[in-house]
Amino acid sequence: MGLAGAAVMTLPALGNPAKEQPVFTISLAEWSLHRALYAGDLDHLDFPKAARETCGIDAVEYVSVFFAKKDEDDYLAELNQHCRDHGVKSLLIMVDNEGAIGARDEGERLKTVENHRKWLHAAKVLGCHSIRVNAQSEGTYEEQQKLAADGLARLVAHAEPMGLNVIVENHGGLSSNGAWLAGVMKLVDNPRCGTLPDFGNFCLDWAKAEDPAMWYDRYKGVAEMMPYAKAVSAKSREFNDKGEEVQTDFHKMLRIVTDAGYHAHLGIEWEGDGMSEHDGIVATKKLLEKVREELV
Repeated sequence: MGLAGAAVMTLPALGNPAKEQPVFTISLAEWSLHRALYAGDLDHLDFPKAARETCGIDAVEYVSVFFAKKDEDDYLAELNQHCRDHGVKSLLIMVDNEGAIGARDEGERLKTVENHRKWLHAAKVLGCHSIRVNAQSEGTYEEQQKLAADGLARLVAHAEPMGLNVIVENHGGLSSNGAWLAGVMKLVDNPRCGTLPDFGNFCLDWAKAEDPAMWYDRYKGVAEMMPYAKAVSAKSREFNDKGEEVQTDFHKMLRIVTDAGYHAHLGIEWEGDGMSEHDGIVATKKLLEKVREELV
């Protein structure tokens, strides 16, 4: 695993943008349309078209549960054709329900790694730069760090020859503790392993989400994850009448993101229920564009 000084990594997606380029670009996470997808009102293959034609966005982030045929090459080829038809770039696949990467049992960790390999294949075929995985584990703080790092390192060993990254989102449990996840990155110590900071997923125990003590400070958490970030999720749930996100100060958060040297895609991930999925996506896009102008 060893790669000393992983906290200062060379990340192809990062670095100062050229003057004529925006300070960051905008993508759309498929989860923003999960209600339409689950209801059958939108087919996964039509997600690129929806992103471009109804949302004006030309880069997408997939969610594994919506793939009808997972790694079947004909299905992936069809999805690629849809992307070409609409001028849309595939960035990453968010992978769920494939096991605990930090399982205490080594055999279970190995099985989880194997389960993710089909998603590496799919990501490669689609031209993505990463797959996003979860870092479930069990045990003490330090035990979970070591177990998650072991599973991630094993998966990265498969991703690296493919030119792909394995990235971890704050997604509940200790993964929503920014310091813990940064510690995992240090243990893996490989530039192909990184993070996907999500503005809103900093609840340590969703069963106790009403308890303020169960929430990690989102600004602190994003700042701790940014040195390893290869993607960023602009989570939104609620807007006020001024077009500002109620739960996250986007002005403050995007300053943290860009001050860390990140100038790649920010993925819109609308998760609210106070407006339609389309309207939530558009509201988030408008807010990102507004703050982007302030950052120039």
